[in-house]
Amino acid sequence: MADFDWKGVFAATLCPFLDDEEIDEPGLARYAAELSRVDGLRGLVVNGHTGEIMSLLPEERERVTRIAKEAAGDCVKIVSGVSAEGSREAIAHARAALEAGADAILLMPPHHWLRFGRDSRTAVGFIRDVAEAVPIPVIVHQYPAWTKAGYTLSEMLEMVRLPSVVSIKMGTRDMARWGHDYRALKASAPDVSIVTCHDEYLLPTLLDGCDGVLVGFAGFAPEPIVALTRSALSGDLAGAYAVQEKLRPLARIIYRFGEPTGDAHQRMKCARWLLGTFPSRNVRRPLRPLAEQDVARIRSELSEAGFTPVN
Repeated sequence: MADFDWKGVFAATLCPFLDDEEIDEPGLARYAAELSRVDGLRGLVVNGHTGEIMSLLPEERERVTRIAKEAAGDCVKIVSGVSAEGSREAIAHARAALEAGADAILLMPPHHWLRFGRDSRTAVGFIRDVAEAVPIPVIVHQYPAWTKAGYTLSEMLEMVRLPSVVSIKMGTRDMARWGHDYRALKASAPDVSIVTCHDEYLLPTLLDGCDGVLVGFAGFAPEPIVALTRSALSGDLAGAYAVQEKLRPLARIIYRFGEPTGDAHQRMKCARWLLGTFPSRNVRRPLRPLAEQDVARIRSELSEAGFTPVN
């Protein structure tokens, strides 16, 4: 992986389900194949929050990775999310992802930290445990600063020194820290990419210091996200603002002026289904289906934005 820079646009993918909540494998393969052939898209990230990882069994996560890899071929890199509460479990999931064909893993923090917190030795040690145990590139998932699972700059500076860490998915959502942290990390490890996952305000992070994006929004509207990223990173502000204006109504439909959430991911799935570009709007429990009035509102807002719903 030394010849791949882990910059550009990576789409966090949705996971289609049948009416009985089983994975729609043919639907997933079609969706992954379609995304993988979008010009400028560099990778698909399966088993992320957008893909409802928390409701997927370990063997299902592996199956999703295999399906995406087979569908995408060599067109893009495949990154598989790893979410586990302990190092041994995370190592097992990372090995399974590698065996299923993943080119890298997106390593999330243990979610019990959200409640109980952790110290720096534990935080850095968790990343080191996985990075040293499994020979696969690691993208560290930085959670929002308001959570107890977010990493400090000093912790990230230790993480980027690990040879397997190739990127940080920066989800700090603290814009006062963004530019400072980016520059400090790049000064310490210039070859480690910093990619934004701030779906709700991509352009500010791209302009303040960034190497790319890893967002569910790119799994919904990949072409404009690629165009926005290219324009912003090349310094074409007029072009970036032009794309941003086209994205504004879509962002309102999906994110409702908030951060990515399970509901936002469900609205994304519903909107693609309404447009005929996703097999269903089914979700897996504990999520509940959107209320019909919400579906009607999304249908109406898509029409107002110039799209033609077919469902």
